Amino acid sequence: MTPEQILGYPSRVLSDQQRQSYFQNGYLILESLIPAEVIDDLNRVTDRFVQISCGLAESDEDIDIGPGHCAKKPVVRRLKWPDKMDELYWQFATDTIADVAADLLGPDVCFHHSKLNFKWSDGHDEVKWHQDIPFYPHTNYGVLAIGTYLSDVSLDDGPLGVIPGSHKGPIYEHFDDRGVWTGAMRDADINQLDTDSAVYMPGPKGSVTIHHSRAVHGSKPTHKANGRPLLINSYSAADAFPYTTPKGTYTVHNRHFVRGQAATWAHHDPEPCPIPPDWSAGYTSIYAQQAGEEDAPTPRDPGVRL
Repeated sequence: MTPEQILGYPSRVLSDQQRQSYFQNGYLILESLIPAEVIDDLNRVTDRFVQISCGLAESDEDIDIGPGHCAKKPVVRRLKWPDKMDELYWQFATDTIADVAADLLGPDVCFHHSKLNFKWSDGHDEVKWHQDIPFYPHTNYGVLAIGTYLSDVSLDDGPLGVIPGSHKGPIYEHFDDRGVWTGAMRDADINQLDTDSAVYMPGPKGSVTIHHSRAVHGSKPTHKANGRPLLINSYSAADAFPYTTPKGTYTVHNRHFVRGQAATWAHHDPEPCPIPPDWSAGYTSIYAQQAGEEDAPTPRDPGVRL
């Protein structure tokens, strides 16, 4: 749907001014949208998984741990699919933020995936500039991600930063010149962008960030050892269908309709769409991929013969 068509539907949570700002700039920050008691419940569940991680010596299918992880100092980088790990996460994904998604995607919305990212102030928790859509390309670009801050996030905590209007630009390459997936844009492309214009979005716990799947975004390293947990839920319009490769990294709730109903036709954007990475080797987290860790899986461009 076009922004004009979406604006023709009554808003559930956002003002029309906020919706128009998202369509123009590719991002929004909604401070303290989620009640404190809801965030406290999410944190209790999250803390339980951090404690579970203390018994891990390496990442497993649910929890990604970083270098230096140990029982005394757990370094959990990601809960890989919180929506399937605890019912509370899934309930949250289908509540208020699903209404926010409908305000920006149209009345028919399906769930794509979730993840819960942490940062632990080790100097290696930068998230380099990237776009989301190359990770999980769809038939059209009615796809977005909603992040919820589970703690207060200041500029020192490495909040999300987005380059305004970049969702209207090209889709950039996220493979290196060998055809190996890096999960980050190439330096030559970044140098063509005005990264100084990036808007960083700190906020108190319960604040929500939203960014378009084509928006160029990232975050700087943290300077505090507080974990800065960020719960991310991704949604798509009903008529946006994902392109898949074998063993796609999809959660059990992928394509579950959280608002409205299923589409009977796929909408295809006229702009060419990238082929998704071949995830058959597995996937841990964006931190491992961007850092080029030796034991991280190396998804390759299906179109490159080595």
